[in-house]
Amino acid sequence: MEASIKGPWSRQEIAGFLQDCRYPMRLACVGADGYPRVVSVWFIYQQGQLFCASHSSSQLVALLRANGRVGFEIATNDPPYFGVRGQADASLTDSGGAAMLERLLERYLGGVDSPLAKWLLSRSEDELLITVTPRRLFSWDYRQRMEDSSG
Repeated sequence: MEASIKGPWSRQEIAGFLQDCRYPMRLACVGADGYPRVVSVWFIYQQGQLFCASHSSSQLVALLRANGRVGFEIATNDPPYFGVRGQADASLTDSGGAAMLERLLERYLGGVDSPLAKWLLSRSEDELLITVTPRRLFSWDYRQRMEDSSG
């Protein structure tokens, strides 16, 4: 099922943004106490889904095991603000996490040679693949508004 979309961007513009940007995804999960937790994670967008990896013992994995309904936002950190947010279902898979971790390291760090990359890869056998399947996507783009008001 394809996600519904709202906002100024077309489905193609949303996909282009998600494929090209290097901002982390802010993933909101529901804790056992009913309050949301927001976790920043690296992602890759492919064929309408967002893919991440996390260590099997992470708090994020524990939250997703308990409740796979999530919210997310991927947006600029500095003005002018624009991005995509949404609601989604997240699932965990035991296989594919290590390979995804390598792809994420290439995307966000430019390779696997840094001390951080080497440390993460040293524990990669315990990485889980997280698949985030959007149900609703909302784009926003304040570039024009912010540029018009700054003059």
